[in-house]
Amino acid sequence: MVKRTVAYSPFKAALRAVRLSPSPPPVAPPPPEPEFRQLFADVVPLAVEPRVQHPSPRPSPHPRQCPVHSPIPASHAEMAHAFDYFDAETVPPHFLRTGIQHQVLRQLRAGHWPVVAEIDLHGASRHQAEERLLTFLFLAQQRGQAVRVIHGLGMGSAVGAPVLKPLVRQWLSRHPEVLAFCEDAGGGAVLVLLRRRRQTD
Repeated sequence: MVKRTVAYSPFKAALRAVRLSPSPPPVAPPPPEPEFRQLFADVVPLAVEPRVQHPSPRPSPHPRQCPVHSPIPASHAEMAHAFDYFDAETVPPHFLRTGIQHQVLRQLRAGHWPVVAEIDLHGASRHQAEERLLTFLFLAQQRGQAVRVIHGLGMGSAVGAPVLKPLVRQWLSRHPEVLAFCEDAGGGAVLVLLRRRRQTD
């Protein structure tokens, strides 16, 4: 009888040596997490040290005094002594530029030159009034020589004295195109005579 020889197979030998391990037991689910209140149920709050409660300052029964007029800027050096003009004695009732005959004032009061323009500076601050006045004089000079500038008497001024009245007259006396001015409307305005505009302007 002939015996059959089976060839050796290392692969099959390795399979025989492998032993299947049993399946691992199922993993139990984790327990539910406790609620926030349960975690800190035994926590005792710390004692709070007493604090001094400072009362809030009460507002003053007196209203705060705000400046009625803003200070004069440094660029207006010529107005550094503006407070001197609040004295009624320093307010010039009229002005006549050097070299102009005195009869010009009489003619101006008598209406020799018709008033071609008028500006009312009531309610303007000193800086607003100065800017408006300069613009007005420039534009009015193109229409004629005589204009009326209303500055008011200053009786209702918060400082108790005229403000625009002396300032306007001071500005006019220093304006190179103003030849003369005189009071009008009981002192609440001035009639201003401007230099005749040159044709080349």
